[in-house]
Amino acid sequence: MSETELPDDDRAQAGEYVLGLMSMEDAAAFRARISREPGLAALVLAWQEDFAQLTDEVEAVPPPSRVWRHLERDLFGGATGPRWLLAGIPGLLAGALAVMLLFVPLPGDLVRPPADPVYHIDLASAEGTLIFAAGYDGETNELFVRPETDAPEEGTVRELWIIAGDNQPVSMGLLPDDEPARLAVDPDIARQLAGATLAISVEPPGGSPTGAPTGPVIATGPVETL
Repeated sequence: MSETELPDDDRAQAGEYVLGLMSMEDAAAFRARISREPGLAALVLAWQEDFAQLTDEVEAVPPPSRVWRHLERDLFGGATGPRWLLAGIPGLLAGALAVMLLFVPLPGDLVRPPADPVYHIDLASAEGTLIFAAGYDGETNELFVRPETDAPEEGTVRELWIIAGDNQPVSMGLLPDDEPARLAVDPDIARQLAGATLAISVEPPGGSPTGAPTGPVIATGPVETL
């Protein structure tokens, strides 16, 4: 059976195999099929080549060791993860995918995300829609933020707040409308990031006039250590 004659299920499973999304048992069974089915082997190779092209414009950056520890803790409960997860993926792609799990640089972006962020925050609405992705750069003491939705309504701005423990919200500044940006973080606020929650409110031009959120809070997210 040629690659073009393979059923859709095999096409989907080949992609799952290359990405390491199968269980160990399913991956072993699929690998056995690859060894005896040339059409399936060709399809897996095609998937690998397609994914490898994603790294053409991505600078190779070895993922920091704490990223692997974080992934292994989440995926395998702290035990060392099986290396078949990256089976067949070229070494460059493996490193690039690990970095892409944090941020995928967009074409034309002039503001680059941190290569080794200390914290990561997904700021999402109550419905689960991602509003902003953020990462704290411990070397520059800046928060990289990237909008994931359209610009705010005309005549409004989005303001970022930190809520540490039972403390009142403290403004971290205004967010960009529709382009990635880096926000300088006050050292006192930086020390409160661990375990804190960030929130976004809609405010009048110039930001909240009271020092506290005055408009609706459209997104929140916990600060996660990487």
